[in-house]
This record gives sequence, C-alpha cells and structure tokens, in this order.
Amino acid sequence: MAFSLIDDTAGALPLTVVTKDRLRAWLSEASERERNWLTSTGFSAEQGKIALLPDENGRLARVVVGLGGESEPDAGMWALAGLPEALPEGSYRIETVPDGADPTRLALGWGLGTYTFARYLTKKAAATALVWPEGADRDRVERLARAVFLARDLANTPAGDLGPAELAAEAVRVAKAAGAKHRVIVGDELLAENYPTIHAVGRAAAQPPRLVDIVWGEAAAPKVTLVGKGVCFDTGGLDIKTASGMRLMKKDMAGSAIVLGLAQAIMDANLPVRLRVLLPLVENAVSGNAMHPMDIVRSRKGLTVEIGNTDAEGRLILCDALAEASTEKPELLVDMATLTGAARVALGPELAALFCNNETLAQGLLEAARTEEDPMWRMPLWRPYRKMIDSKIADINNVSESPYAGAVVAALYLQEFVEPDIPWAHFDVMAWNLQSRPGRPEGAEATALRALYAHIADQFG
Repeated sequence: MAFSLIDDTAGALPLTVVTKDRLRAWLSEASERERNWLTSTGFSAEQGKIALLPDENGRLARVVVGLGGESEPDAGMWALAGLPEALPEGSYRIETVPDGADPTRLALGWGLGTYTFARYLTKKAAATALVWPEGADRDRVERLARAVFLARDLANTPAGDLGPAELAAEAVRVAKAAGAKHRVIVGDELLAENYPTIHAVGRAAAQPPRLVDIVWGEAAAPKVTLVGKGVCFDTGGLDIKTASGMRLMKKDMAGSAIVLGLAQAIMDANLPVRLRVLLPLVENAVSGNAMHPMDIVRSRKGLTVEIGNTDAEGRLILCDALAEASTEKPELLVDMATLTGAARVALGPELAALFCNNETLAQGLLEAARTEEDPMWRMPLWRPYRKMIDSKIADINNVSESPYAGAVVAALYLQEFVEPDIPWAHFDVMAWNLQSRPGRPEGAEATALRALYAHIADQFG
C-alpha cells in the first residue's frame, strides 16, 4: 500500500511550502505573474491555506501552501495532511522542504490525509499523489500509516460485520503475517483456563467471548506486553444504555484495534523485543444468561468482584488480561481502552488520558507524544480514591457509587490487577474524531499509537 506517495516525478506539479516569515523572501524570487497573483488574492501563508497558481494558459502550474508562523500548532506533522482532499487530481512534488521540517513527518502527514473508510462506498474519491520528499524514511512512513489505517478501519466497521469472531480472525491474520505464535481461547474454554471475568461479560452474546494471545520475538529479548479492550458492541448489558449512549458503541473495541495496529508496526519493524498481545474480545449483550447487577465474579487473580454496574464491563475484561500479563513481569505493560466517559469530560476527544505507575515511563511517553504530535495528558492514580470501590461483600466493586473521578477510579480498579513493580501505562481514550481536521477525518482514530511506537522504538530499538 503506497498511501499516494510515489516515485514517478513525470508531470508532477511543484508544491511550494512557505511560512509567513519566509513569504516575502519567496515572493521576491518568484515570477512577476506568480507574485501578482498571490498579492491580488491576498495570500499571506496562513496555516493550511493554499494558492493554486495558473500558467499563462490558465492551467495549474504550481501550488503554494502556507505553514503559518513558526509558533503555530500543527505546522509540522500535519502541514500537508489536508492537501489530498483539497488539491485537484494529479501528482505533486515538494519543491524544497522548509528549513527545520522533517520530510518523514511531512510524508506521513500526507499519507494519513489520504485515509478514507471506503468499505461501504461505491463512489471513489479523486486520486492525488505526492512524490516522496527527499530524505523521507519510507519504511517508517508506510509502517505507521498501515498501522493507523488498520486501527481506523477496524473501529469504523459496524458491529454487524465485526464481532468478536471477526476481530479475532483479523488479529490472527496480523500474527500469521509476522510469523508470530497465536492462540484464541473461546467461550467456555475461558472458564476452563481461568478467565472468568471475560467470560462473564461476553457470555450473553450470540458470538461467544474470546481471548486472543499473540507472542512474537526472541524469548530473551525485553518483554513488552500490550492489552487492548475489545468490546465489539456495548449495549450496557442489563444496565442498558440509552439510544444516544449506544450510538457509537461499535467503536468500543478501539483499544484492541489500536493495540493490534501498534503490534503490527512493532513486528514489521523487527524491533528487538519479545512482544505479547492480549486481546479480550466480547459483545456486552442482553439475554437470559446476562451478567446481573450485584453478581459476584471471581477474577483470574483470585480477587472477587462485585458487579455494581454491568455497563462498566471494559475494566472487567481487562482485569483478567492484565493479571495474566503480570505473570511474566514484562519490562513494559500497556493497556489501551475506550474506558470512561469521565476521561472525555475531563480532557475532550483529542487528548488521551494517561495513567502511569512509573515516573520514568510517564515522562518518556509524554515526550514521545510531544515529538510525534500525538497528544496525551497525564492523570493521577490518586490512591485515596481507592476506597470508593470497596465492597462490603466482595474484595472490590467494579464501580463507585460516587459520580466523581470516574476515570481515576477505573484506573485504580485496573491497578489492582497489575503487580506494582511492573512499569505500566493505562490509556483511556475516545478513539474518535468528532469533526475532521487535516489527516484526522471524522470517525475512528488510532489515538496514541504513533507516540507509543516512537517510545518503544526509542527505548528498546
């Protein structure tokens, strides 16, 4: 998959990328026709603005793209990301990469800007292509674009076409392509192998619950384990959601989609790690054998869990997977989940909420987020709130009766199933763009994938 990045320069129109500060100098070197056109149309190199310059016959001869001022956001990674949709069909070549700009990041931004979820579309979009910028790391661009596209495609797919069985099959496909070991534990086998909370959440659905377990890499390499929430649709269970609350629940498996995309990138790059991927996959449905409010389930770790609310199911399937992940004492343990509305209320849709038990790991992830323009914000694992999920009849409740600190309480619940000496990061993400921005169309998003890849490649590569 080339993501509309090509080698052929024949017929490619020049693309000039210019900042506000450099516009006057560029105009002084431009032709009189180009200078007059830009002046008369009021082009001032505002971020994201484009000017289509005609030749003497009225045909398109050049495109000028504004980067804005040096201090403006999104002037790097996303500088070209809006162009695939905005430009006329054809091919383009960057005339000169701006000073300080990274050609790899420009190419990746363009590539991500070409994304369309086209599975159900009969009309195809017009094709634009960019000649690879000189100096771009093609392998990294294509690797990350493939990973992001995979995660977006999976989370965009309706639940009627992507249940636990189909998502497990996709995970197996990724594992086989990389030569990874894999197994899928299905239905009552989960009880036999002691994954009771995964089974409890998913047992009411037409497709039985399952756990995908992928292992790749040399056994002696540093252990990196990724866990992804895979609720392929969430009705809320017997504590059923409203129609508006249920509307976007096809993307409640986005944690597993992001983890699978990240794992694919790690394996494709052949990073020197021993990678393990655990994907608990369920549909939280309503039927005669559905989990009840106030039921008590014994988790894989042995802790008993009172079900205060069946709509807090994500933490239930994650806790068994995290308990298993902890048995190997990985050097890095990451879980990714569309876990709480509280995190969205606190940070909005664009920021991933990061909870982390290790200062070095937290700082490394935050630095990668800044560098990769893949934002996240650290939230506290505030231990005094742990008492909010105490239960009078079990070891722990899966929810608090308080309306406050929902995202923190959910993270504290998960922390109970992670051994304290394991560096652990929990991401609570929306994984959905409510509106389109360059390179980030409305719909599913692979939140924090690029930042996590950069951190893992830097720490273990």
